[in-house]
Amino acid sequence: MTGVELIALAGSTSLLAGWRLYLVTFVTGFAMRLGWIDLPDKLVALDVLANPWVLVLSGAAALFEFFADKIAFIDTLWDGINTAIRPLGGALLALAIVDPGDPVWQVTAFILGGGAAFLSHSGKAATRAMVNTSPEPVSNMVVSTGEDFATAGLLALAIANPIAAALIALILVIASLWLIVAARRLFRRVLNRS
Repeated sequence: MTGVELIALAGSTSLLAGWRLYLVTFVTGFAMRLGWIDLPDKLVALDVLANPWVLVLSGAAALFEFFADKIAFIDTLWDGINTAIRPLGGALLALAIVDPGDPVWQVTAFILGGGAAFLSHSGKAATRAMVNTSPEPVSNMVVSTGEDFATAGLLALAIANPIAAALIALILVIASLWLIVAARRLFRRVLNRS
């Protein structure tokens, strides 16, 4: 992978970690284990994601998150618990992907990776807060399933074509910002009615 592709991969995986950190960790490690991701020697630190213990733990957490995320208000509790975990995980993923010999890139990747994961996590949490105001349970399951497919699809794209995934990630950043603003407006309207 070229330097630009590595940065694109770091940005995309960090952003997706804000939605589904455990799924991103599991799929990335699994793809490495099967040889689908050919990383340069300088990124040997990422081999830890392919460790069987990491695969089992991240797979179990991804499975738990899959079901917890489908139940209204439990997903909000889960998002609250993961408010610090997902951005830190996204930052660490980005940090592990860039050149370990250049401290400037390391700090930049850590800050941008954490910021991207926090932004996407905030957009996800804001969307869920809006969806949870609906009295029927189906909308939460539909939104959650859409997030599952979007994360898996974009992660596969990031592995196959990091540049295209980075462009889609940029669109998702803009969408996340819009969702945060929309949720804030909805929250204010609800409070003003009370």
